[in-house]
Amino acid sequence: MSELAAELVFIPSPGLSHVIPTIEAAKLLLARGGGDDRRCRLSITVLIVRLPEKGDEQKDKMLSEIKETIPDIRFIDLPFDHIVPGADSPTFRFTYILSRADKIKQILSDLIEKPSVPGSRLAGLVLDMFCTNLIQVGEELSIPSYVYYTAGAFSLGVYYDIVSLKFEQNQDLAQYKDSDTQVSSRCASQPLPAKVLTRIFVNGSPLGDIFLQYFRKFASAKGVLINTFYELESYAVDSLSAHYKSYPKVYPIGPILKDNQGSGDPSVDDLMTWLDDQPEESVVFLCFGTMGAFEGAQVREFAEALEGSGSRFVWSLRKPTSSLLPGEYGDYGEVLPEGFLERTAGVGRVIGWAPQVAVLAHRAVGGFVSHCGWNSVLESVWHGVPVAALPLYGEQQINAFELVRELGMAEEIRIDYRIDIAGQEKAEIVPAGDIEAAIRRLMAADGGARGRVKEMQRKSREVLKEEGSSYASQVEFFQDVLRSVGLE
Repeated sequence: MSELAAELVFIPSPGLSHVIPTIEAAKLLLARGGGDDRRCRLSITVLIVRLPEKGDEQKDKMLSEIKETIPDIRFIDLPFDHIVPGADSPTFRFTYILSRADKIKQILSDLIEKPSVPGSRLAGLVLDMFCTNLIQVGEELSIPSYVYYTAGAFSLGVYYDIVSLKFEQNQDLAQYKDSDTQVSSRCASQPLPAKVLTRIFVNGSPLGDIFLQYFRKFASAKGVLINTFYELESYAVDSLSAHYKSYPKVYPIGPILKDNQGSGDPSVDDLMTWLDDQPEESVVFLCFGTMGAFEGAQVREFAEALEGSGSRFVWSLRKPTSSLLPGEYGDYGEVLPEGFLERTAGVGRVIGWAPQVAVLAHRAVGGFVSHCGWNSVLESVWHGVPVAALPLYGEQQINAFELVRELGMAEEIRIDYRIDIAGQEKAEIVPAGDIEAAIRRLMAADGGARGRVKEMQRKSREVLKEEGSSYASQVEFFQDVLRSVGLE
């Protein structure tokens, strides 16, 4: 029997924060390539839509290095169109890609006529969650579309429910802003506090309406790939299959993780040497993601909490700036309490950017004070490190609710805490006492969260092996893609 060849085209939203997770998912699926049935070979093309962004040269270098490491994936770059209006709009990066729909359609048409692999057939599009407007392009070319959702099954179900509240029940979502009411979700075993709902959906932000339209369009896809695994979110995954009939099949294919070791940096080497000298699971690690930075008053509460807890610590402390990305302090003394560094010199390290994966993987680290971004959640599970939850923005409050209330895998600092990354609302100050109490619970040797995370760590390693649930889901996705275009 002659070998069949199927091609998938991945289209991430512009920006490395979406491009890199998409490439990682593509690599994983390419490695699977249909499981035991090798009669059909998979090829993958990633279409990168360019936006002009700060640090373009560094990002181009990083992307070039990524491309060199995975020669089996083909890349097509779509340059930025400077003629497109509205570049100064805060919503531009999320609406720009639709303005390039005609050009994207032409690229796909060319691939249909002349496949990147001779003899292959364009079998599907895999779209970023912010690219679902392109499902229409796929329909015009008779190409099935799938969505890659980089967060978890629980938050996806909650977003489906928010879409229902707005478009089916015609509710004004503003009623939930700062409300003490609770909201039901078919993905949750208990009601959610309205205060954990993603802020942009309830505060009248134009971005909120745009995002909800993206999620609404999930219903037109053939399937949704989710960066999770069944054993972690079994209730949510089962609920998505049982209770959301207007939405497509889900494929939990994770955990998909990205390494950020940062080897070769002298400051990183010094940190790892210090960790080598600490007792096993004795260090609490504080790190709040790409955009996590606090004003001075909150920083001082953290400092007091760390001193009060008596725990060894590594603290990734970064400086707020006028842009979305934080900067680095030239002198930590400008924000920390007087004498803090001297008093804690024997038990702690304050650093700027942190190699999060390398720190979490170290045997000395026993707790993680985190913003609960989904990548960080998966990394904490993979390395068996329990979390103290302090979410900041996006879907992180929903993730924190799931970890603390639904799964019992995290300690709560505040699950409804948030910062306004646009800088229009002043963040509430979480007192040192609340932080210290959560750290003490987190680092307790017999804490319930620790045992549950250790068990989930074991399962996270098993699901990607042959016969594991995520392995099976990856193969099932590939087979469904082939079936949908008559190649199986």
